[in-house]
Amino acid sequence: MVTGMDGKVTIRPYRASDEASVVDLWSRAAKLAHPFIEREGEGERARKLREVYLVVADNWVAEISGAVVGLLGLLEAEIGGLFVAPEAQGRGVGRALVEHAAALHGEVTLEVFENNTRARHFYGLMGFVEHGRRTDEETGHILISMLRPAAGATESMTVAAH
Repeated sequence: MVTGMDGKVTIRPYRASDEASVVDLWSRAAKLAHPFIEREGEGERARKLREVYLVVADNWVAEISGAVVGLLGLLEAEIGGLFVAPEAQGRGVGRALVEHAAALHGEVTLEVFENNTRARHFYGLMGFVEHGRRTDEETGHILISMLRPAAGATESMTVAAH
């Protein structure tokens, strides 16, 4: 748990009853993060969130004072989606969700759009490093693959090199 400005951030497994809150926060956060993607946060992309990602991923939500303010979707050790409600950004929610993923899997990976400079900065602060790029087939935009080594991995690699 991490303490945010208005209370504690609690992380728990996603429940079907969270769907409306999660789709709403995802839509608002996705539009803010990806203004370069046409119809982001709606239409076909929203349908895919509801019918595919919320079904197949290992989903977790973050709450503050009982309100759902964040979504973490894991595909094994890959963060397939990390979204925080705009009004809750900057309050430790994203950090808590990343740390939760790392606690579950150690080393974690993700992809982030090159144009999403705010998220790229956040992931850099969280210890992620770039390890590849590709063009997203669906949008035509560049995705950057990032990796965050398991805690202690960089220290043990340094010791082994000496």
